[in-house]
Amino acid sequence: MSRAPSASRRPLTTRRRVATVGVALVAATSLAACAQSQREAGGGEGGTFTFGAAGAPDGFDPFYASDGETFRVTRQITEGLVGFKPGSADVEPELAESWEHTPDGKSWTFKLRTGVKFHDGTDFNAEAVCKNFQRMFDQTGAGQNNALSYYWIENFGGFSDGKTPSLYQSCESPDPTTAVVHLTRASSKFPDILGLPSFSMQSPTAMEKYQANNVQAQGDSFVYPEYSRSHPTGTGPFKFVSYDEGNGTIKLARNEAYWGEKAKVNELIFRIIPDETVRKQELESGAIDGYDYPNAADLKALRDAGHNVQVRDPFNIMYLGITQKNNPALKDLRVRQALAYAVDRETLVKANLPEGASVATQFYPETVDGYASDVQKYPHDPAKAKQLLAEAGVPNLTVNFYWPTEVTRPYMPDPQGIYNALAEDLREVGITVNPVSKPWNGGYIDDVDNAKADLFLLGWTGDYNTPDNFIGTFFGTTENRFYTAGSPWGADLANQLKAADSEPDEAKRNQMYQDINRKLLSEYLPAIPLSHSPPAIVTNSKVEGLQTSPLTAEEFASVSVSGQ
Repeated sequence: MSRAPSASRRPLTTRRRVATVGVALVAATSLAACAQSQREAGGGEGGTFTFGAAGAPDGFDPFYASDGETFRVTRQITEGLVGFKPGSADVEPELAESWEHTPDGKSWTFKLRTGVKFHDGTDFNAEAVCKNFQRMFDQTGAGQNNALSYYWIENFGGFSDGKTPSLYQSCESPDPTTAVVHLTRASSKFPDILGLPSFSMQSPTAMEKYQANNVQAQGDSFVYPEYSRSHPTGTGPFKFVSYDEGNGTIKLARNEAYWGEKAKVNELIFRIIPDETVRKQELESGAIDGYDYPNAADLKALRDAGHNVQVRDPFNIMYLGITQKNNPALKDLRVRQALAYAVDRETLVKANLPEGASVATQFYPETVDGYASDVQKYPHDPAKAKQLLAEAGVPNLTVNFYWPTEVTRPYMPDPQGIYNALAEDLREVGITVNPVSKPWNGGYIDDVDNAKADLFLLGWTGDYNTPDNFIGTFFGTTENRFYTAGSPWGADLANQLKAADSEPDEAKRNQMYQDINRKLLSEYLPAIPLSHSPPAIVTNSKVEGLQTSPLTAEEFASVSVSGQ
């Protein structure tokens, strides 16, 4: 359910919003000038860059996607009104050169870049922007399924049928270079969310021609239209060429008519290789030029072999989830606090996570607004844990502890090792642990989402740099995997999060989020924050120019491959 330029892992720049809600008509012109200087037109260098992808996309329409492997491809093809600064999680101009908003934060005027064309030769302009927004808002039938329109539902809410409230209200195009987006309320996550791949701009002509909205439900899966399978059409530095499903190969070609600096390689190929060990072998043989999430245990050997291993700044959270639905003891705050004192997070980070990982004290990194330095801490204290369990009347607590198999996540590189360490900590304070392991896509996520697990391992990589993207995603409704609907404070927490997200004044909003973070750790404790972990990406020695992203959102236009 987001989101470092070198292995030295320099800290993320402190976040500064491009347009702060509550200050009327703040233009982003200086950022536009910076972005334009970075994208001055230039030519390519030729050759092919081949990347080992961990999974296959369902299609190539980013609006209907929620998985990283689909976005890894579509990010090269499409662009948004805003993007993210290279090496950071902060927004910068992309297809919009600047923007400004009304004092109430409800109406946003975007001044668009001129001379931009979609890959089919049609113009990118304000009319195209509004058609994209209306296309998203007007979804019907299968298009309203959460599995398809996940990011719209999570960020904007409902659709034009009015069944569920929506953050989006309307869009108008007073002239070809001006698009005005109207919201139903102010939101701290706007315009940042427009940098998400799901909300990137696609050719209205191509979407109509190839019936982009004609997605159909078929049992538990979906049948995608021709647009999504063969004709994704954006404005980006690469154009879609083909997808050979049998051989697991996706081909993109350099967009020679790109508005900015052209891609340095002629061809970008993604080879789908699900097994991480096989991806490593393919890199070593020269069959691929790079892959993501190498095993932490392999990093030294990869470096010693001459490969480029870059470690991103951690912009994620791993937590020990607690579901209060089925185990009555877990509804007692003292029991949840006992779990927090029982786990040895310092040892976990040192023994089970890669170099550069750190212990988490709350549910997002300190570079995000609203981080509170004075939250309640839970140092490893088995005696305190036993005392709290005894006071709660459950000195012999039993829990069903779920952990996933067949998966590696940026925040969770070794699920079994992490589970083993935490389970041993819990047993040390007298808790009986019943282990339950299931494949990530073979029952684990379904069981966790349906609140079947007492305890579970999960986390999040930020999509963009706002508190709402983290704690709003986790606890913004009472119908969540922690089952806060069953707690006396669940609705209050959800309402506090909505109020904070809607607060136009930045200083007041930050204070509201700090207060929420304090309560999350002292009064609510729906889960236990464990760690922030820096995921790595590896390329061979011939690859130059790869700019890593803390959002794991790399763009490959800057990459060149020598010797081709």
